[in-house]
Amino acid sequence: MFKEKNYLANFIGAVDKLSSDLAGYIELMEMGESMGDDSVVTEASAELLKLKEFAKSQETECLFSGEADANDCFLEVHSGAGGTESADWSDMLFRMYLRWAERKNYKVELIDKLYGEEAGIKSATIKIAGHNAYGWLKNESGIHRLVRISPFNAAGKRHTSFASIWIYPVVDDSIDIEINESDLRIDTYRSSGAGGQHVNTTDSAVRITHIPTNIVVQCQNNRSQHRNKEECYKMLKSRLYEMELKKRTDAVTTQNSGKTEIGWGNQIRSYVLHPYQLVKDLRTDHEDFDAQGVLDGKLDGFMTAMLEYSSIGQGAKFKES
Repeated sequence: MFKEKNYLANFIGAVDKLSSDLAGYIELMEMGESMGDDSVVTEASAELLKLKEFAKSQETECLFSGEADANDCFLEVHSGAGGTESADWSDMLFRMYLRWAERKNYKVELIDKLYGEEAGIKSATIKIAGHNAYGWLKNESGIHRLVRISPFNAAGKRHTSFASIWIYPVVDDSIDIEINESDLRIDTYRSSGAGGQHVNTTDSAVRITHIPTNIVVQCQNNRSQHRNKEECYKMLKSRLYEMELKKRTDAVTTQNSGKTEIGWGNQIRSYVLHPYQLVKDLRTDHEDFDAQGVLDGKLDGFMTAMLEYSSIGQGAKFKES
């Protein structure tokens, strides 16, 4: 409650400052025009453009209306079929979201990482901590497709790779999730790093399977088996909570959307690096020709477009591209 109160106070304060600054810079521009001072007009115009960007960010904040939007979140990346190609694409996606989190000044904690046999990663899990982390990332779940000239093909042929991203909120103490021990299968194994080299000399890594839902979580980041098990429980609670949230969302989406077009592999976004450069979200049609910028974490445009699209209540439409 105290955290929410502080957030609302800061938000109201920001809006009040925006209103005050807007009136001040408009007055400054009018004064510059009346005096014929172009430098004053230029300065006021530049500040008004900054205010426009700030107002846009505050408008986006209003879209975080979900009960878990303010929470931290877990992000999982999994490579699709395709061996080294998909593993490398998974690593690129993993890096992209790390760069995005850095831009947001969010804290990132590595939970689990399984390296590919030759390059890249087969899967990875990170925890992203910061206000509205889940709200920003929740619509990133789905299949991401990459089209490029393969660096692993001597013939230089174009290749399509797939990887999946899954987001679920960190469950805090205010949300009660019951887990029956009898529903769990707990396995321990030896943690490993790149190339199969052993990081720990004991079986400290933990994998928990929730038998009723077949949800599997694992953690090998800590040397302590107890801490890894504790982290697994947190992830499992979050997955079960996210599953319940998704049930509610799907019920509303089904009711509102009517017919939903489902395209190739349920992909949500395509990243084309050859023969041209374009990143396109197949739900909102939002595009960015700066593909490298997107892969370096410039994702806010895609996330904001999807937040706005979802708020209309039309449901996602998947297309083939």
